[in-house]
Formats: sequence, C-alpha cells, structure tokens
Amino acid sequence: MGTDNTADLIEAWFARERRDLPWRGPVVTAWGVLVSEFMLQQTPAVRVIEPYLTWMERWPTPADLAAAAPGDAVRAWANLGYPRRALWLHACATTITNDHGGRVPSSVAELEALPGIGPYTARAVAVFAYRAHEPVVDTNVRRVIARWHHGQSDQGSPSAKRDHADMLALMPPPAQSPEFNAAMMELGARVCMARSPLCAACPLALTCAWRAAGYPDTGARGVAKQARYTGSDRQARGALLAALRASTGPVTRAALEQAWPDTVQRDRALLSLIDDGLVIPLARNRFGLPE
Repeated sequence: MGTDNTADLIEAWFARERRDLPWRGPVVTAWGVLVSEFMLQQTPAVRVIEPYLTWMERWPTPADLAAAAPGDAVRAWANLGYPRRALWLHACATTITNDHGGRVPSSVAELEALPGIGPYTARAVAVFAYRAHEPVVDTNVRRVIARWHHGQSDQGSPSAKRDHADMLALMPPPAQSPEFNAAMMELGARVCMARSPLCAACPLALTCAWRAAGYPDTGARGVAKQARYTGSDRQARGALLAALRASTGPVTRAALEQAWPDTVQRDRALLSLIDDGLVIPLARNRFGLPE
C-alpha cells in the first residue's frame, strides 16, 4: 500500500501533532539522543521525561557519567525499570570517553560496538543525532507497517532483516528520512496503537490495507505477552533495589528482608541482582550498589 506522497502526509501530520519531548530538537547533543534511547527502551515517553532531564543536568557529557560510580547511575535510574540499562549506559559512556575522545560515534557499525547498544539503538542514534539514512524500526513502527502496508492486525515478532527491508521500501530520500522515521514512531505510539487505534485521525487512513479489509483480526503471530508484574521476581528485584537506592551506604540483609518478606523469592531476586552486577555483596552480610 501507499502512494508517492505518503512521506509528505506523515510528515505533515507529525509537524502538527508531534510532542515537544526534551530529546528532540536541533540543540540536543548526540549524547542526549543516546541517553534518551537507553531510557525509552520498553518505557513510555511520559515516564522518561523527568529522569531524562535530571540525568542530563547531572551528566551532560559521556565524560561526566564515566567519572561517576556505576552505583550512582543505578541510583539515578530510579523507577525507570530494567535497571541493567543504567549499568550499560555507564559502560557506554566510559567507552566513548576512553576510546572515542568523548564524542558519540556517528556510524552504525561503531555505535553497535559500544556496550549495551544493539541494532535498533545504533540506528536511532545515527538517524536522530547525525541524520543518517537508516531505518529505525521499533514496535510502534512495525505495527504501523503491519496494518497499513500488509493489512495485518498485529506486528508479530521482530525480524531485523524483514523489518528493515519494509521500512527502507517506504522511506523517502535521505533529506526527509530522519523526520519520516520519527513520524512513523509517533504515529504508532499515539494513533495506530495496539488497542483502540484512532483510525479516524490517521493520515494514512485512505491507503491503509487493514482498514480497507475491514480491520480483520489476523492473530498475534507469535507475540508473547509479558508476565504480570505484581508479585513477580521483577517486582522483588525492584523492591530490593529501591531499598539500596534509598540508603546512603550499604544495607544489611535484615533491611532487605523488610523490603521483600518472601524468603525464597527475595533470595532468588537478590542473587539475580548480584549476577547482573547491580548489587555487590560486602563483608558482614551487607550489600551495596556497584562503586
């Protein structure tokens, strides 16, 4: 599906409807883009705004973060979830400082070689920081393409080869492609949503294959649902980390027992945090954040 003016339609919609997010705009540094991409992984933009602003004020360059302790990064990550991202971001800042003179690389290959950066994040930084002509395909973009281009109700499981080819086939010339990438992401996040899509407000409604077919339910195509958070090991991990972040120094095992009362689950969560490098066991049965 699609017409020759598809990119113009999406970008015109984006110009009217785009959110004023702090990691967008001409004055944002490549480091600011990279930090935002780490924080936005599996986290809604509205939850990222405040931590992002606080982070960038404290550590405006990779060298600033590299000079801090990894535990400071974990503490500042607060309630963003998936706290290993904080350690990866600290390691990334250290590599950029030591191996790249403090400048975030611009090529996808160099970005992918950094700690904690995969194909999606590398392309996002290259495109939004350096205006590279690359496909940036997240869950929202895959859903837009699945519905509008393929007539499918759900985006299914990711496939980099397929997803990049789909996006490249739709992308406008290089001068427009960064805005097109951002517009497609915004469209999926705010209009072509997984549940209750706002099809009447979609700039692609007239050329949408899914709409033309009568919105058929074509199935989830192998997408796994995330396990419930309440009572999970993820919640236990979060409770233990919250206790450590709230303390100015090491905490005792007794304090962790108060943070999560289930002995078996607490010990399992604690061991996983130690394995991930997020918690360091210390002498006299105490625990701390990495220093």
